[in-house]
Amino acid sequence: MDDTTHNAIDAIHSSHMPRLKRLRQISQLLDGAIVIPGTKQRIGLDPILGLIPGGGDTVSAALSGYIIIEAARMGLPREALMRMVSNLVLDTVVGSVPVLGDVFDVFSKANLRNMQIVESHAQAPTPSAKADKLFIALLIIGLLGFALAVGFITVAIWSFVANSLN
Repeated sequence: MDDTTHNAIDAIHSSHMPRLKRLRQISQLLDGAIVIPGTKQRIGLDPILGLIPGGGDTVSAALSGYIIIEAARMGLPREALMRMVSNLVLDTVVGSVPVLGDVFDVFSKANLRNMQIVESHAQAPTPSAKADKLFIALLIIGLLGFALAVGFITVAIWSFVANSLN
C-alpha cells in the first residue's frame, strides 16, 4: 500500500475502517497480489481465474460484485456505484474473451479502480446518504444475474467449440 492510500484511509470515518480494510484486501488479491518477476507489474487472481473456462470469470465477477455491494451498504451515491458497475462489466466482458481477455485482465485493475472510488467517497467531509434498500436489492440482483449470464455464455461457447472439434 502506498502513502496516498494510507493518507486516504486515515481520513476515512472510523466506522468504515474494518469494511474498507477487508475490501482493500479483496481488491488487492484480485488485481495486485503477485509481482511478475523482473517487472514492476503486479497481477492478482482475476487474470488467473480467467484462465478457467466458464467458472473463472463468474467467480471473479462475483468477488468484484461483493466490493460494489459493500460500497452500496456504505452509502456511496448511485453515480459512483454505477461507475463501479461499469468497471466490473467492462472487465468481465472483455476478460471473458480467451487469451485477449486474460491479457486485458492483467492491465485493467477494475477492482483497484473501484476501491479508489470507494475511498474517495468514504473520506468526503459530509457523509453520503444511505443508499435506498430497493436500489441495493436491484443492484445485487443485477450483479448476480450478470455473473451467472457470463458463466452460462462462456460454458455455452466452450461446449460449442468442444463439439465442433469432434
